[in-house]
Amino acid sequence: MTFQTIAQVEDPSMARVLVVALRAHGFHPLEGGDGGLPGVPAVFGDKGVPVQVPDEEAEDATVLANELLKEMLAP
Repeated sequence: MTFQTIAQVEDPSMARVLVVALRAHGFHPLEGGDGGLPGVPAVFGDKGVPVQVPDEEAEDATVLANELLKEMLAP
């Protein structure tokens, strides 16, 4: 199964909330650390934490993720 990055989130806490919300809506995002080596925490670059879903879910999950991020970032 291949995964596609649908969002890059600077705040790791916000990324966790986004993953939980995607899961609650029936998507299958990778959990933090699912994409790395066992026992080695994921290291993220300066672009933040990637949120990834299976390729076949990417289009619909992107729409939901963008709307959720708008709400989370609103003042």
